[in-house]
Amino acid sequence: MTKFSSKAALLSRPRSDGTARTYEGGLGYHRDAKSELFLLAVTNMVSENTFYEGAGERDQRFQDLVQAVTLDDPSWVARFVPYLRGPMNMRSAALVMAAEYALTLRTAPDSVRAQAPSVRSVISSALQRADEPGEFIGYWKLRTGRVTLPGGVQRGVADAVDRLFTEYAALKYDGKSHAIRLGDVIELTHPAARAPWQGQLYQYLLDRRHHPEDVRADLSQLPMIRANLALDQIPSSERSSVLRGANAASLLKDAGFTWEELSGWLGGPMDAAAWRAVLPSMGFMARLRNLRNFDKADLAASDVAPVIAMLTDPQRIARSRQLPFRFLAASRAASGSRWAEPLEQALNHSLANVPALPGRTLILVDRSVSMWSRLSRRSDLLRADAAAIFGTALAVRARRADLVQFGSSSRRVTFGRSESVLRVLDRFEQLGGTYTAAALQEHYAGHDRVIVVTDEQVAQGQDVDRAVPAQVPMYTWNLAGYQIGHTPSGSRNRHVFGGLSDAAFAMIPLIEAGRSQDWPF
Repeated sequence: MTKFSSKAALLSRPRSDGTARTYEGGLGYHRDAKSELFLLAVTNMVSENTFYEGAGERDQRFQDLVQAVTLDDPSWVARFVPYLRGPMNMRSAALVMAAEYALTLRTAPDSVRAQAPSVRSVISSALQRADEPGEFIGYWKLRTGRVTLPGGVQRGVADAVDRLFTEYAALKYDGKSHAIRLGDVIELTHPAARAPWQGQLYQYLLDRRHHPEDVRADLSQLPMIRANLALDQIPSSERSSVLRGANAASLLKDAGFTWEELSGWLGGPMDAAAWRAVLPSMGFMARLRNLRNFDKADLAASDVAPVIAMLTDPQRIARSRQLPFRFLAASRAASGSRWAEPLEQALNHSLANVPALPGRTLILVDRSVSMWSRLSRRSDLLRADAAAIFGTALAVRARRADLVQFGSSSRRVTFGRSESVLRVLDRFEQLGGTYTAAALQEHYAGHDRVIVVTDEQVAQGQDVDRAVPAQVPMYTWNLAGYQIGHTPSGSRNRHVFGGLSDAAFAMIPLIEAGRSQDWPF
């Protein structure tokens, strides 16, 4: 993540404060500041365009909302930040929220500051990966024009540095292309080393930043860095032969080599020997993203057997916390037929937390043009993909479900209860405008509940609320976080959710069981 230094969440209790119009002119509803901020935060890829909002407009709305809610209820924001960064895995949004929280409190009334959780704790909770302290400082500089940090901000970043800076992190994240290096972060925050090895690490990072050609730091307690430097001393002409040795995999693991570093170290293409050597130390996502590269290098079935075992192991899939879309993206990127069945299994294993809804369920999946924007600029997946896979997952698990895709028109999507989700996805199409109410009027037939997965931007003349009887629960998953939505919030049987995570799947039966649901943090 280098946005500044160069991922369902529950919202079953939003409140509306008046009617409005969606971007397409349909009947919509304002949300109160907390509800609007929540939906925007859990769907917001900072500094990225969406179909209806430019990046600058969306970012400014995000800043304004954080400021408003911080002044109204700083404890709510302080609880939201670690939830946004943790379960929701929204790195940039959490970082920006923490920074805006700190900036707002600098000029807030004494009565607000007196009840506010410390800036130090909020900032520390937002930073969960070793490159994020530098990202935070980059945003702070962009926002304030200054690279120096006030006391509470500095201590919050320093706490994260003490927790996150390790040998492996230094080797992985201290890229020379970054404007703010790990050594810069140390100089700006003055973290206190918790052990001698970390003191050596801090000095190494400072030396590497200021005189990389003459690093003099004591490395006696940094075995991984020593091993990494030793590999760097091997002449380029001998490196390929090293990877063909019996201990190549252990050499790379001991040196903290990632596959990206190995590629640069070789100075050429990654052949089968290179992938064989680094594959044992690759993490879950690194393996998942390189399936096509494994095939290009012509790795044998025995070489990729650990990857296939990983994808077909329910426990490994559960521990990975990967959303179903990851496996859809991998399936579309992989070129080898050998990955089709393992990826289908992985996706199906990832749906273990999807509830088997009782009764009859109507599920509507938005396939309008505005859903054909990417989830983020780093992903090839569209919001339409996310909506389709989520709706299909609920449908195949439900006791009895009607799955419908809609846009300007609508039509049923056929599926089998035991059918692979990936195969059902091939039946979805692009369907023009957002005529949600028309689809509901056509397909609602006494169902026990209605689920709509959408960006809520209904077309003119569409009144979604009136299309479903008031006594029937309607659950809307908003995948874009726009200011105006089609759902009148705060009523008994109208629930709005934002984002997609394992936690989201469990919300419907909890609500229907009568349990009181509030903010999930």
